[in-house]
Amino acid sequence: MKPGSCHTECQQVLHLAERLCEGRGARLTPQRRQVLEILCASPKPLGAYDILDLLKQGVPAAKPPTVYRALEFLLQQGLVHRIESLNAYVGCIHPDHPHASQFLICRDCGEVRELESRSVERTLGSALRACGFKADSRVVEVTGRCLRCSEQGTP
Repeated sequence: MKPGSCHTECQQVLHLAERLCEGRGARLTPQRRQVLEILCASPKPLGAYDILDLLKQGVPAAKPPTVYRALEFLLQQGLVHRIESLNAYVGCIHPDHPHASQFLICRDCGEVRELESRSVERTLGSALRACGFKADSRVVEVTGRCLRCSEQGTP
């Protein structure tokens, strides 16, 4: 998908991202915005080189450092998440507030669904405190099968 061909939900996320960056004194440059748009428009998580391939459709001179710098900025701003187990990225569905990342990852179709369960967050926090463990990040990734793939009946 070329940058600029995003649906309404994606446009809302981009508008919110612009407002959040402006309020934080951070610059959402055109290339950062294009990387965010690519991720928001994608139905699946994308690796950095997948993003680069799509970015090159609109910015032929784009290079890997461009994508990596944009991703670093977007991660710092809480606008995207990194799916560690897939080494891929997804746009955040609610970047307006800090939250622990929780993902359901379908092993068949590759769909990733972001959750925000306060009870999971509280339970994990309690378990960490009980162990005296100081987490650097609190990302929960659950791999399995989405409803659609489960209903298709393949093992």
